[in-house]
This record gives sequence, structure tokens and C-alpha cells, in this order.
Amino acid sequence: MNIDALKMATSLGSNTYNRQNWEDADFPILCQTCLGENPYIRMTKEKYGKECKICARPFTVFRWCPGVRMRFKKTEVCQTCSKLKNVCQTCLLDLEYGLPIQVRDAGLSFKDDMPKSDVNKEYYTQNMEREISNSDGTRPVGMLGKATSTSDMLLKLARTTPYYKRNRPHICSFWVKGECKRGEECPYRHEKPTDPDDPLADQNIKDRYYGINDPVADKLLKRASTMPRLDPPEDKTITTLYVGGLGDTITETDLRNHFYQFGEIRTITVVQRQQCAFIQFATRQAAEVAAEKSFNKLIVNGRRLNVKWGRSQAARGKEKEKDGTTDSGIKLEPVPGLPGALPPPPAAEEEASANYFNLPPSGPPAVVNIALPPPPGIAPPPPPVSVVAECVQMWAVGERQPCFPTRVPRIDGPQISCH
Repeated sequence: MNIDALKMATSLGSNTYNRQNWEDADFPILCQTCLGENPYIRMTKEKYGKECKICARPFTVFRWCPGVRMRFKKTEVCQTCSKLKNVCQTCLLDLEYGLPIQVRDAGLSFKDDMPKSDVNKEYYTQNMEREISNSDGTRPVGMLGKATSTSDMLLKLARTTPYYKRNRPHICSFWVKGECKRGEECPYRHEKPTDPDDPLADQNIKDRYYGINDPVADKLLKRASTMPRLDPPEDKTITTLYVGGLGDTITETDLRNHFYQFGEIRTITVVQRQQCAFIQFATRQAAEVAAEKSFNKLIVNGRRLNVKWGRSQAARGKEKEKDGTTDSGIKLEPVPGLPGALPPPPAAEEEASANYFNLPPSGPPAVVNIALPPPPGIAPPPPPVSVVAECVQMWAVGERQPCFPTRVPRIDGPQISCH
């Protein structure tokens, strides 16, 4: 197709129907991050400046600088494509959660298969424009408008504050090659580039919009898969939730005011000594909803509480047999510094051998008899014969004096009575 034919196709006189569908807007659809932190922004508006990178129709392009030392940004898609997916016209992230479309669709459990061919895309876009014109503009249209359920995963991954670091300038390619001569006046960043093999370095705007092969979405979904979650127990009779970390300020009334919205509450048992509570619901469905809505995000009176499922009677009986558990089935942490369990008693064979000093088994153990001294005024009893004979032998060889009343001849002659 030559240039003259292209000019004729886009002229005011020809192709009037397609020209009527071109977008002419007064203000872009942007997220807070792309808009910048400066409340006073000067924008340039170019009517029919570029083609939309999704539907290939001319639209009004806006260009602005979001802040000091930031790069200039502009709209990339038309407002019709932005409203179909409820995304920003520049970064193509969801306006409600600040997440990629692939992550949002996975959290809401739906798939929006938009046509990708030129003819079907044009027909689909015209129908969506008609639906947008008939709506009040407060809710998204198409498949996204029918998805009314919220997702706990999206609430955990959602960005609550703007991320202005995303508006920084690109890296200076001349500085990387060592040829930049601007110095501090260079509007680009003088930093080392990231690894070219990093999957985040290869992003495509169409993949981001259609929610396929988005490396940022893959990274967020992997992070969501590793986040802690509370799975309901297999025993359907369990309708009790354990709430820990109450402290001294949270009462039964505070817990009832929070959990009554999920269903009928049968009983609430608060254990002040353990600073926990057990909330029993009338139905299993109400307990599952309360566990899903309260796990890892329950804050009462400024205090974060821990929510878990209660234990069944069978599991509670097994836990009682183990040490370190209470009647409610809560495992207690061991106290540091206490001695461990005592060893088992010795066997019968070990009790027979009273070898407490690990002496070699040379003979029968000697028995030592220790006698108490007699009371005053009473003569001591005569010692055993073996002791007398030993004393006499030692006196006979001159090693000591005899200590027992006896009269025996000494080796050197004289006879001495024991004193």
C-alpha cells in the first residue's frame, strides 16, 4: 500500500465510519504511580497522535513528567482497551490492585479470551464500546464486570502505596560503554544494568495486556504459592477456631463483635492464663468463612491475632499421651534449663553386682563394718579375732603398739601387755 492510498484511507472525507470510532479524550486513565507524587502536572495532549498498541486505532496521546529526576511518560493504549481490562493506559496494571492482568485473572479464577485477529478484534471492540456507553462508568465491562467475587490472594499481593521508583529514567547506554560526557547533567541513570538473562528484562506490552507469558506475573504467582495458608481439616465435625495472642485487653465481647458476621456462634471460651480463645460456630461453613477471612490478617484493638483450626476429639486424645501438651490440645514449648528425662532403671543382673567404683572383678567385694563409739561409762565390746591377730602381728614386727588386751611374746624377747 503506497503513501497516497494511506493518506486517502485516513483523510477526513474517506473512511468516515472508522474515523468516528477514533478516540478523543480530555484526560487519561492513569494509576497513582504513573501520575506521580506532584499534584501540579503539566501535560501535553496530541489528538490522534499514535495508534493503540492493542487495537491499532488512533487515539489521543498524553505526555507528562511525573516528578523531579523522572523520565517522561505517555499513554500507550486507548481508553477503550483500558476500560475493557480496567488497567492504566501507561503501565497496564490493574487500577484496583496494582497487579498484572495475569495475576488478577488467576486470583478471580476467570479467563477473558479476547480475539486477536484484526476483524474479530474490531467487531469485539465495537460491541464493548456500545456496552461502555450504556453503563454508568463506575464498573468494568465484559467478563471482568461479571466477576463479583474477591480473592484473598489479591488482597495479600495488592500494592497499597504508589511505587514511584518505577518512574526512574532508563540506564544511560553511553555510560555503560564509558563514553558519556554529560556527567551529572545526563538525564539518564548512571548505573550498572541488570543481568540480560533475567526474565524481568524481557517484557512485552501485548503479553501484559492479554495476561500470557508475563514474567512479572510469574514472579508474583510464585510468591503467592509460598505464602502461608490455612487449610480446613478433613474432619467435617470440627467447627472450632483457635485464636491466640489475645493479651490482657481483648475480651469475649471484642471477639464476638468480629466473628458474628461470619455466622452463628455457639460458644466462645476465653482462657486468660494462656491468652487464647476457642470460638465454636454452629455450622462448618461459617467456620470455614471465618478462617479464610481472618487468617494472617486479624487485628483487634490494634493487636494482631493468630487464627488456627481447633483439634478433633481423637487428635486431642493422642496428644494427651505425649508430654508437653494440655487438655485443650495445645502443645507447650519446653522450659529451657530443666534436666531431661531420667534413664530407665537397671536390669536384675546389673543390680546384683554392686560395683559402684568400676573395680576389676578380682574377688568378692570387701565388706566394711563401721561401728559407732559406745556411750560413756560402758566398756567397749571386744574386737573380732581377725582384728586382734592383725594387731598382734604388726606389734610383733615393731610397726605399731598393740591396742588390745593380750599377752604374747615379742620377737626381740620381752613380753608386754597391751595398754
